[in-house]
Amino acid sequence: METTALLLFLGALLACVILKLEILWALAAGYVIFFLYSRKKGFSFREIFQMSWKGIKTVRNVLLLFLFIGMLTALWRACGTIAVIITACVHVLQPSAFVLFAFWMNCGVSVLTGTAFGTAATMGVICMSIAQAMGLSPVLAGGAVLSGVFFGDRCSPVSTSALLVSELTGTDLFQNIGRMVRSALVPFLAACAVYFLLGLPAAGEGALPDVGTLFARGLVLHWAALLPALLVLVLAAFRMPVKRVLAASIAAALALYLTLQQGSLSSLPQLLFFGFHLEDPELEALLGGGGIVSMLRSGAIVCLSSSYAGIFEKTGLLRSLQTKVEGLGARRAFPAVLAAGTAASLVSCNQTLAILLTHQLCVNLEEGPELALDLEDSVVVVAALVPWSIAAAVPLSSAGAPSASILAACYLYFLPLWRLLSSKSVKSAYQTSTTDS
Repeated sequence: METTALLLFLGALLACVILKLEILWALAAGYVIFFLYSRKKGFSFREIFQMSWKGIKTVRNVLLLFLFIGMLTALWRACGTIAVIITACVHVLQPSAFVLFAFWMNCGVSVLTGTAFGTAATMGVICMSIAQAMGLSPVLAGGAVLSGVFFGDRCSPVSTSALLVSELTGTDLFQNIGRMVRSALVPFLAACAVYFLLGLPAAGEGALPDVGTLFARGLVLHWAALLPALLVLVLAAFRMPVKRVLAASIAAALALYLTLQQGSLSSLPQLLFFGFHLEDPELEALLGGGGIVSMLRSGAIVCLSSSYAGIFEKTGLLRSLQTKVEGLGARRAFPAVLAAGTAASLVSCNQTLAILLTHQLCVNLEEGPELALDLEDSVVVVAALVPWSIAAAVPLSSAGAPSASILAACYLYFLPLWRLLSSKSVKSAYQTSTTDS
């Protein structure tokens, strides 16, 4: 019965992808499927709703983060931060080097902030806007952004996913980071090489647009508009919690909007909720967007998918699957962890739940440090390659990149592939001791 329920849900997801329907329909269908499964197992309506609510409560901080990101992306556009940075970068960057630059910059900011969402909403927005101003491929630029934001999300000392893996496996965070850096070296260099080569065709595209003159038609360009972006970098360097960092940047951008850009208090509710928009179509194409409304779809995905977590835990829906995963990993653990992480990412639709489910399925495969590295090199990055997962949807939507950018996220493919090629074909000591006991 467990297998039937999971297959029905995967079928609903596949149908939505093939028919190009909104993925929320598949998630809603999944909830009905798991609800009925729970009823078959003898749980009451009240118990099932309590399970669902327990799962939703675990993502309250994520939903609050979405609120901050929506407001931040609107205010950075409205106060001139994006316009000033684009103007400066267009004058000093060569188009041929931009894709590699976008990857490096998002790697750096994500290591500082420890969050893929926050990086995409700041440096990601900047990079996509510059790429649009330069006339570069949004798919390629978006792929570099997506790769970069998950570089730090995986191995930053302030990353919530790194902290979660450390807690689940009972391992030291900084020892895990050292191992992650070593395992990522070859994939990182390979991604740099690919992004450099893919950017070369842009070298001969001719003169860059005079975006400064264009932006001046709708905004006041002044160096002070850099303050909200600088606050993110400085406060993140001091290891402040990401919500406080974003709140400080929002406050600075709000002050600049009211003073530098002469915005009105009465326009703030519409700006914060619906985003920044301009009547000039050229300006709108480069700067329009953001706002809380841009995050509503992602919030709905989080709520629906997280409601599954309590159901899975209470009903034991994954127990038979855990036995199969342990059989698959009898000789080589990482392929089994990668397979379980991929399946969990497809079903859970968010990174946190995918990590929890993968750990639950693979907890008996290896000792803590080895399992921690396997989780970081598999589910943590694979979750961002699932189009309907918020791990992919939120960074891409907040940065303004198309969904097809997932295909150009080279680093996220190279990392698990490199581990597949380099992982040892031997049983771990943990498996041996578990078998003997």
